[in-house]
Amino acid sequence: MSFRLESLAALLLLAVSPPALAQTPAPEAGADPALWVVKDGDTTIYLFGSVHVLKPGTVWFDDEIKTAFDKSDELVLEMVEPDQATMMQKVASLGVDPDGPPLSEKLEEKPRAAYIAAMTANGIPWQALEKFQPWMAGITLSVAPLGRLGYAADQGVEKILTTAAKQAGKTIEGLETPEQQLGYFATLPEPQQVAFLNATVAELPEAESTFARMIASWSEGKVDALAAEMNASLEATPELAQVLLYNRNANWAKWIKARLDKPGTVFMAVGAGHLAGAKDVQDQLEVLGIETHRVPKANLVAH
Repeated sequence: MSFRLESLAALLLLAVSPPALAQTPAPEAGADPALWVVKDGDTTIYLFGSVHVLKPGTVWFDDEIKTAFDKSDELVLEMVEPDQATMMQKVASLGVDPDGPPLSEKLEEKPRAAYIAAMTANGIPWQALEKFQPWMAGITLSVAPLGRLGYAADQGVEKILTTAAKQAGKTIEGLETPEQQLGYFATLPEPQQVAFLNATVAELPEAESTFARMIASWSEGKVDALAAEMNASLEATPELAQVLLYNRNANWAKWIKARLDKPGTVFMAVGAGHLAGAKDVQDQLEVLGIETHRVPKANLVAH
């Protein structure tokens, strides 16, 4: 499963992600993910690449990241999550295709067989999704292995940051609404939805090793390695990448530029795939004449 799919599947984790399997608590594993900063005379915006699911025991909210967060007045996320019931209602309203043919009939013979086999292998009755659009099945499959592999949504970066922000009384803002994020998928032409589903199915056999490599690259702050993995996954669905990554990166860069006009300190966390690779948020900021700088550990902690 690609990091791109994991990142953008986060909005549905409340609705469809299985819980992580019960297991003996893992020993703490230190992580040192990348952090960037954008500044002008009276505004500081920290840019942090998030991972939406992590294994228990992953320690990342410390050192320069915690220091930057503590200095900030406001937390900005891709989306402020609604409660589970509200999210499921939104998913149902946008993910169902009541008038179309059954989902499996939208797939050609070989992809259909692979899809049904993948659903069965992950313990999901494929018949239950026959009235849904292909993108919904793709999302469901993209998150299906995570619980079995020990990853948990309640350990994800957004969950931890949101809890900490509420405890500290910080303002929390979303760059997009749930309707917007779901709409990116729901409004895709059906051939692109089918391509997304087929790509997800094709990537599932390598999900464990691919995801482990990407988490390792994130944990070690190896942005180039993360970008290389992500870019490889984009080759199968370039039209989808334009809608789900590049256009949003450009929009968020414009948001950052506008936010620099308002004094204050902001901690902004978006999927790590948006801060790695060609046309990432940093590249889009450069187009707008705004410099970003990687934050070394010593710099922030020393102040």
